[in-house]
Formats: sequence, C-alpha cells, structure tokens
Amino acid sequence: MRPVCGIPLLIRTVAMAARSQTDEVLVIWQEGVPEQLAVDCMCSPLLRQKSNVRLIRVKSFDPREGSSWARIQDHLEGGFIWLPWNWVTNKQALSCLPVVDMNSLDWRKPAHVATHGSTVSTIAVVPNGRPAGIVVTSSGTARMAEQFLVAHSGKVLDGIHSSFNRRLCRPLVRLLSHTSITPNAVTLGGVVVSIASAIAFARGSYCAYVAGAILFFIGGLFDEMDGMLARIKFADSPFGTWFEGFADGLSYLLLFGGITFGLHRQHGRSPLITGAALLVGTLLALTVTSLGRKFATTPDKPNEYLGRFYKLLEKDSSNWISKTVRQVHAFQKRGVLIHYVVIFTVLGGLQLLFFLATLGSHLTWILSLYFNHRFFRKPAQIAGPAGVNTISEAV
Repeated sequence: MRPVCGIPLLIRTVAMAARSQTDEVLVIWQEGVPEQLAVDCMCSPLLRQKSNVRLIRVKSFDPREGSSWARIQDHLEGGFIWLPWNWVTNKQALSCLPVVDMNSLDWRKPAHVATHGSTVSTIAVVPNGRPAGIVVTSSGTARMAEQFLVAHSGKVLDGIHSSFNRRLCRPLVRLLSHTSITPNAVTLGGVVVSIASAIAFARGSYCAYVAGAILFFIGGLFDEMDGMLARIKFADSPFGTWFEGFADGLSYLLLFGGITFGLHRQHGRSPLITGAALLVGTLLALTVTSLGRKFATTPDKPNEYLGRFYKLLEKDSSNWISKTVRQVHAFQKRGVLIHYVVIFTVLGGLQLLFFLATLGSHLTWILSLYFNHRFFRKPAQIAGPAGVNTISEAV
C-alpha cells in the first residue's frame, strides 16, 4: 500500500489493468496475505465501480507450478496478461507485450501469455527485450516508478512541442500527484494565468507584450499538466475533457482580446476591426470543432476525438484537402501556439501573428465544418466504422 504518485501501489496496479480495455481482471489472493488489504483494495473508489475486476481467493499460488494454474483454470479463457502486483507500468506498455508460452516465462515480469496448445502467429518486439516499467521493492524503486509514470504520462499523438512542454512540467506534476489538487483545479489555474496574460497584452507596450507572452506560455504548461495529472491519478473523465476544451477556447479568446486592445492602444482603430474578425473566427472555430467532437465520439469517450479524426484523415489521404490538413493540423495545437506567441512577440512580430491568427481562425472553422460533414454526419457508435484501435486511442 505504499503510495506511488499518491495512489497505493496495489490499487494502482489493479486499476491500471482494469482501465486497459481488458475483458476481465482476476486478482489472485492467497492465504496468509491480510484480508484487510483485499478489502481496502476492492473498496477503493478507483475500483468500486469496475465490474470487470474479480478477486479469487486460493490456498496457495506459485505461478511456476502447474497445480496452481489448475486451481484457477475455470477462470481463464485463452491467452491472458500476467501482471505482478508490484510492477508499475502503463497501458501502452501492456499493449506491446510479446506473446510467450507459459513454460518460458519469467514470472517476475509482466507478459502476454499463450495457454498450452495455442498457436502463436506473430511475436511483438519489445525494446531491449524487457517490458517497460519498474518493479517496486523499496523507497528508491518507488521514486523510480514515479519518474517512469510522469515521463510516460503523455499521449501517443503528442508532437515534439508537446513532448518538450511535458518535460518542463514533470517535476511539478510529480509534486502535485501527492496532493489533493485535482486536474480540473489545474485547468482552472491555467485560466487564471491566461487572464493575467490578456491583461498584460492589453497594456500595449513591448515589455507588457513580452510579459503577456510568457504568461500565456505558462498557461499552456498548465494545459499540459492537467492531462498528465489526470492520467497518472486515473482522474480523467468526460467532464474533464470538455472542461479542458472550454478552458482552451477561453484562453484563445482572452489572448486575442488582449492583443486587440494592446494594438489598439498603439496603432488606433484599425486593430479593432481585425480583432473583431479574429474573435468571430475563433468563436466559430471553437463551436464547429466542439460539434465535431460531439458527433465523432460517444458521450463517455470525448477524448478519442483527435485520434479518430487523424485516422479518418489518413484513410482519406486521396483527398488533397485531407492530406494537407493532416500535415499541418498539429501546428494549431495550443502546445505549439504558446511557442509561436513567445517567438513572434519577442521578435516584434505581434502584428504579423495577429493577421495570421485571423486568417487561421476562419480557415479552421471552414475546414472543420467541411470535415464534420464529410466524416461525422452520423453520431459515433461504440464500435465505429473507422477502424480505430481502441487501446491506442485510450492510451
């Protein structure tokens, strides 16, 4: 029950397995292990509502002995993933485990096990031949496990900019994981920083612009941290996804509103016209994109929108619009924009950024409307026709 990023080790292991798109999780509990630990584990809020987790009590269990497996054979169907209770890993690592035969397995490590008589057609390749993760046996390995979790708390779709941002966030995310601060509270903190950024931009001087750009960059890091913290503490939720999207949209409106008033102070009335066009374009882009997310995903999985969208773009690569958007779409993410805002501001190119943002906002809502009609005319089903890999999307 040693806390690892704020969650007791055993509960973390079972919860991670339960959230890995598995059909069922069997917790093998042998005599001699305190029953209160089993109660604490199964009654944890992270597992209480997980119907796919079952605890099996056995007199003794040694995975190296066939008699132990004979006792639980009625609970096993085909292959399964073996996961030691103190092995800290993530869902992506479990999905990449090679398939091995039970007779050639090191039971101290996780593995994708093929039962006797089954035929293995493909073998996945694991870097260095070792499953990703840390076995926790001491305070030192617990710290290593926390570092592993934080370092792997990104998403498959992260680009180089987001990966760089997350490196900056790692120390604070690890610290926050040991507090009661929620991901939604971090998101709200990012909104507060974005308000301060807008106020700085609105002052209309070069030094104020630079201060506003730096604050906007920091607000973008909050946007990275809330997702990292949610994945580490299993605190992700549909509401959190929508709330984060709302906070991102509000940060754009605050940024562009602040720049509009700042340039108005410097250059008179003309920036107000461009700013109005920019704010209208931003509102339209946010509205159309939100509708796309609603139609592209099921209510319980709004976080799968971007993955589905990218899959459909790749599938539709014969269309030059889809092919072009797939190549440039990543550059409009907030994790990328915060870098551009700083660069353009420091180099004195705020007016150019202002014009490009206005053009980009209107292109965004027009293209989003186009793709909503092309891809998402019908509400998403639980098993959509796009051939999305559910495990990789969830990761």
